[in-house]
Amino acid sequence: MTMFARLRFARLKPQDRPIVIASGFILAILIAGTGYTLATYGNAPLFSPSYLLQQLQIGSFFGIAAAGMMLVILLGHIDLSIPWTLTAAAMVATAVGGQMAIPAALGVGLCVGLLNGFGVAYLRIPSMIFTLGVDTVLRGLMVAQTGGFAPQDAATPLMLTLAKSRLLGVPVALFVWAAVSVVIVLLLTRTTFGRSLYGIGTSERAAYLSGIRTRRVIVGAFVLSSLCAAIAGVLLTGYSAKAYQGMGNAYLLPAIAAVVLGGTNILGGRGRYAGTLVGVILIVLLNSVLSIMQMPEAFRQIIYGTVIIGMLLVYGRGDRVTS
Repeated sequence: MTMFARLRFARLKPQDRPIVIASGFILAILIAGTGYTLATYGNAPLFSPSYLLQQLQIGSFFGIAAAGMMLVILLGHIDLSIPWTLTAAAMVATAVGGQMAIPAALGVGLCVGLLNGFGVAYLRIPSMIFTLGVDTVLRGLMVAQTGGFAPQDAATPLMLTLAKSRLLGVPVALFVWAAVSVVIVLLLTRTTFGRSLYGIGTSERAAYLSGIRTRRVIVGAFVLSSLCAAIAGVLLTGYSAKAYQGMGNAYLLPAIAAVVLGGTNILGGRGRYAGTLVGVILIVLLNSVLSIMQMPEAFRQIIYGTVIIGMLLVYGRGDRVTS
């Protein structure tokens, strides 16, 4: 990095630096992946608009889950019930079917969010423990519902449309993700609820003494997190044409990683939604390049973890010193 670049980087606001670093990693991944595909296959699909739209369509599912996760992390909490909230919403939606499928899925998300919020805000149980317990209960309920077998119910036409169809050449799933993103940004930047999230994440005691109804805000954040997971479950079901057990297991760690890599403080109080978006794109492209390279699963996990640790070392160490 040149001296001029270092000076410009130093002038950035602390919350903007992770976004710049993550964007640099995205550029590096695109260059490395393009070089590999040109040498191996003679083309560069990573810069093809259709290929990028396809990857973003797949990434929209966990991008929506990450949006909800960010709200909880801003509080200094975490939601480990995402995998089976997503799965339960999807399985209930396909079981109900018809016009009530999506409302039923959202109802599952609402109930799980209220339960998580009540346990954390009112019972004062650590969020990591309580949400993990709720996730286990949901898994047991879904196994009991299906008798241990994969459900035979298929996605509804509306779910298929939302997940697979295109509007003006753009996947409809991206419009759903964009709508969720707009709502999250407005909540964080234009509402008292958003300001309360940052206040509680910085110091819950100080927020309470300043007049913020901390318990209601915590419950609201968990409800929104579970609703986002339910929406992701609806889209993933439409993309797969059916619901299946364990369909949400692959979305928990990437969702947390996208939020943290985007610069949201894992201890709460600081973060920008733009960073979460960049983090989602980073993980999507990294997984895409590793798939193109036909990397064995063991090496994929090593590289995936190394990139995450490397980025955290770049900008996370200073945050811990100053906190």
